[in-house]
Amino acid sequence: MTAVFTIGHSNHKPERFLGLLEDAGIEMVADVRSTPTSRRMPWFSQAALAKRLHAAGISYAFFGRELGGRPADAALFTDGVADFERMAATSAFRAGLKRVAAEALWLRVALMCSEKEPLDCHRCLLIGRALHAEGIAVRHILADGGMVTQMDIERELLARHGGLGLDEDALATAYRDRARKIAFRRAR
Repeated sequence: MTAVFTIGHSNHKPERFLGLLEDAGIEMVADVRSTPTSRRMPWFSQAALAKRLHAAGISYAFFGRELGGRPADAALFTDGVADFERMAATSAFRAGLKRVAAEALWLRVALMCSEKEPLDCHRCLLIGRALHAEGIAVRHILADGGMVTQMDIERELLARHGGLGLDEDALATAYRDRARKIAFRRAR
């Protein structure tokens, strides 16, 4: 079965971040940040990160235009909040997803964003959900080096919403509610 991993760079030191990737056997980082920069941690800005990954034998690709969590199109917002369901329906998103899936056939790929916790990030609630729906195994690398699957995430979402099973309607509501809490908000 094809698998895709995810990771949040959080406030990791470069060595720790590389260690997490190496421990998981990651061969390619797919950067899904809409804006691949970091003022507080410049080692996670695109050029510096790509260089460091290359030196460690890990390839880098930018997917932020297709899979980023901050859409440029105003039609992809609901009440000023990025609407993950609308974003997932776009041709650009579908093309980005297909590209990630194709890379994952040959390489061990990790989607990377900045948020530490998967449940606080579009890499899990938007991209991980869509990959899982396509039959691709999704594993989230945690800050402590452990991993959780997208199924684990879904159980957690349902538990937070009082759900007792993997009912599709309850799960869709749980995803939608969590996404509205963490999604990018446009300045008013």
